[in-house]
Amino acid sequence: MFRSIWEDIKREFSYGNMVTRLVIINVMVFIAVNLVWVVLQIGNGYKTSPFYTEFLSFFAMSSYWLDVLIHPWALITSMFLHEGFFHILFNMLLLYWFGRIIGDLLGDHRVLPLYLLAGLAGNVVYFITANLILNYGSGSIAYGASGAVMGVVIAAAVLAPEMEMRLLLLGNVKLKYIAAGLLLIDIIGIGGMNNTGGHFAHLGGAAFGWFFIRRLQSGDDLSAPVNNFLHKIREFFRGLGQDRGQKKGRGPRVAYRNPNNKAQANKPPQNRFGRRKSNRTKGKGSPELSHEERVDAILEKIKESGDENLTEEEKKFLFNASKK
Repeated sequence: MFRSIWEDIKREFSYGNMVTRLVIINVMVFIAVNLVWVVLQIGNGYKTSPFYTEFLSFFAMSSYWLDVLIHPWALITSMFLHEGFFHILFNMLLLYWFGRIIGDLLGDHRVLPLYLLAGLAGNVVYFITANLILNYGSGSIAYGASGAVMGVVIAAAVLAPEMEMRLLLLGNVKLKYIAAGLLLIDIIGIGGMNNTGGHFAHLGGAAFGWFFIRRLQSGDDLSAPVNNFLHKIREFFRGLGQDRGQKKGRGPRVAYRNPNNKAQANKPPQNRFGRRKSNRTKGKGSPELSHEERVDAILEKIKESGDENLTEEEKKFLFNASKK
């Protein structure tokens, strides 16, 4: 059963859109964090373990400048970190609903940069307000995807304010009213004593979501440098993997000539499903690919360069093929 679940998760992560991948990452981190908590809770006699607090602080955004310098990765990891069930549930629902709108209207390649940049903006606003307004000092940490998600929500509302979303008990509601309601909750929240720093972070992410769309409408795509940076990171690690593969392949090789090569050469080639490939052609053009051959070609392209390099036609064909 668990193996089947894991295979389903891997398949969704490989072939799903960026919103699906972000939800999977957040949920997997949530499960891992809570499993660590359970183990440490039992091991410490059902009392909160000091090690768990240190573990959480290692990945969370701190209000103390020295912690930020020592743990710079927390600027990113904190926006994937959740403890409470309803915290992650609410964030992932908003990310799924509004992230799909961003992906449909702006392209899937802009979802991750918007999420990361809005989350960074939320963390920066949290750090500034924690030190200049709230006087948290070194005893406060922040984590969760709320700042990043609010950036996605506001970006979708600025992009398509009149679009409607069906809400439970309320029916169809325009995005601009949903976004305004969420903003109002955070504005009221900064006047209270409960999670005040978090509400400031939400407003910081929301402000960046507005800024992101306004800059894009002016012709300045803020997602481009982020995507270029992520592409260089992927290429770097891909190059490391190829180098290891080349090292493993060094050494003498034994060649074997199949005496039946001539007979095999005269047979039509097979695809990976074991079916014979046809040699049909469309007039004087290139050979017409069968359904299975085209699926094979697309999967090979994903294996070599990732699904982000697929054309819209190839993505649509693969999506339709997966339903058969």
